[in-house]
Amino acid sequence: MAVFATAQTWPAATPASQGMDGAVLAQFDKDIAGDKYGNVDSLLIVRHGKTVLDRSYPHDYRAIYGAQAKVAGALNAHDFSGPFNYFNAWWHPYYQGGNLHTLQSVTKTVASAVIGVAVTRKEFPSLDTPVLQFFDMTKVKNVDDRKRRMTIRHLLTMTAGLDWNESLPYADPNNSASGMEASHDWIGYTINRPMALEPGEKFNYSSGVSALLAHIFFAATGQDMEEYAAKYLFAPLGIEHFYWKRIPFGLVDSEGGLYLERHDLAKIMVLYQQKGLWQGKRLLDEAWVKASITPAITVSEAAGTKYGYKWWLYPYSKDDPRMVFGGSGFGGQLPLVFPDYDIVVVVTAWNVGSNKRLDTREVITRVLSAVKEK
Repeated sequence: MAVFATAQTWPAATPASQGMDGAVLAQFDKDIAGDKYGNVDSLLIVRHGKTVLDRSYPHDYRAIYGAQAKVAGALNAHDFSGPFNYFNAWWHPYYQGGNLHTLQSVTKTVASAVIGVAVTRKEFPSLDTPVLQFFDMTKVKNVDDRKRRMTIRHLLTMTAGLDWNESLPYADPNNSASGMEASHDWIGYTINRPMALEPGEKFNYSSGVSALLAHIFFAATGQDMEEYAAKYLFAPLGIEHFYWKRIPFGLVDSEGGLYLERHDLAKIMVLYQQKGLWQGKRLLDEAWVKASITPAITVSEAAGTKYGYKWWLYPYSKDDPRMVFGGSGFGGQLPLVFPDYDIVVVVTAWNVGSNKRLDTREVITRVLSAVKEK
């Protein structure tokens, strides 16, 4: 059964009062509660600064994944009791049974926002700075001219050109990201990969290049990304509670380790919806926000999907090329902004190894079908 919760940040309002069809949203809620989309944990919809739908859907993850948590595999490569066992209910999807939900690769999007704050504060170098500038060249393997031309911008846009295969299921140990997480040196594992393409040439999804951003952030600013985020992004947004996993050598996991409560994740979406302003205070330069959600590379010509600075961009429909922007995380994490409709949606879920899921296109279609007034 769905459970209603009121968000303090945005007062509750009826869908009709905000130009949305309450019956359409009620059916969406019913379908989720009825297990049409598997293990969806929450759905939050905010329009015109009002909460029009806020539901959570409880699941017994210890019962669902408990047996798998004790069997070695690519999704629990190290200690069965540790934070990178994706079947361990103490760690996934909620941190220690509380209300902080794993964001998985939405962490990449938040890490981009942290970099944006540092750029706004003029504490981060040019995005066109070569990546190898932040490494001891005597220890980096497979260096060629292409790797020398790889820049921070290429990491942000998933166009680094490294040899990396993350198209396989994460349960497959041949998936490069699973190989990275099974290693004890994520940064070395990634930067030492040979090059496959010229940087900037083609989109190639890589959690590894996203992990490099934590190393570069510390090397460039002398500050830890998590500490910086807590001070200059989370605190101004009123985000008081979060958890951020660490990789084996101690750096923050900037590719998938952040946990937030759903309303707090929505705040970051609203910040970008408002072009970097929060309650009248500028946290992000408007030019950074614009660049972040402007297509930098095409992901899929057929679907019209594009990518910015760790932000996914999706057309409203095949007949409407205007873009929804947001994040996407393993298991079903989907925070989305509909800028032309003043709507923010946050979906959290934990569908691991399941054929059921609530995908981005379905969320976009069902939310837009409820819009009655712009």
